[in-house]
Amino acid sequence: MKLDRYYSEIYKRYGNVTRARGCFLYTQKNVRLTDLNQEGGRAILGWDSPAYTTFKNLLSKGLAGSFISASEGRLQKAVSELFSSKRKTFLYSHKKDAMQGALMLDPKSVSVYKPFNGVDYSSIKNIILAPPLPWTNNFFVLATNDLDAELPSEAFSPALLGAAARAVYDLIAALKNRQEKDFFIYDKVLTKYFERKACWLRPKIPQEKYDDFVLACLDAGVAINPDYNSDSIVPFGADKGVLKKMGEINA
Repeated sequence: MKLDRYYSEIYKRYGNVTRARGCFLYTQKNVRLTDLNQEGGRAILGWDSPAYTTFKNLLSKGLAGSFISASEGRLQKAVSELFSSKRKTFLYSHKKDAMQGALMLDPKSVSVYKPFNGVDYSSIKNIILAPPLPWTNNFFVLATNDLDAELPSEAFSPALLGAAARAVYDLIAALKNRQEKDFFIYDKVLTKYFERKACWLRPKIPQEKYDDFVLACLDAGVAINPDYNSDSIVPFGADKGVLKKMGEINA
């Protein structure tokens, strides 16, 4: 299902989304949706990310331009800590450009980062990271362990870079705090429809029936990833009861 239809279906049922907290979307018709889409993973740490405070503080200083600032160094340091290895970072508006840069450096050692999947990324030379921060859909980081690498890199505002750095540090903390026991508690419902690996949910539903399943989930107060080929995400921290109506879907 295309995103424009997906958002239209949410609006038709519940009106505008007026507030978002944790893994929940609060709507104009006073219905709370449990969000398993989470902006394709950008909101995996919750919609009310503490990184927004960093963004506002930097923005209040007028750091909205594309000039060089300390924020880029902070982001590079955070990414190095995330991957437990010294990294040089390059910044892009499009994932394909980040991928092209990674392939130029070493086509044999490239990976797109996916948290909580048990992979040791420290030995991978070139990693593409989408910072876990909502509203940054056009921001990607290429982190290479080739500290002498030279590639084109786009300019972004210090406010955005500082917020992204804070989000990466929050992710490092979440990787220590979120464990299998926090994910499997929802299995009674979710594994009827998905194969689960850590927090990631791959649909069992036949592809030709998936769009109808997406709509049935919306009717049950649950927003899953509308793209059949992309994962949904376990709603960390939510009460198991929020999935009760979803568990009644015949799919």
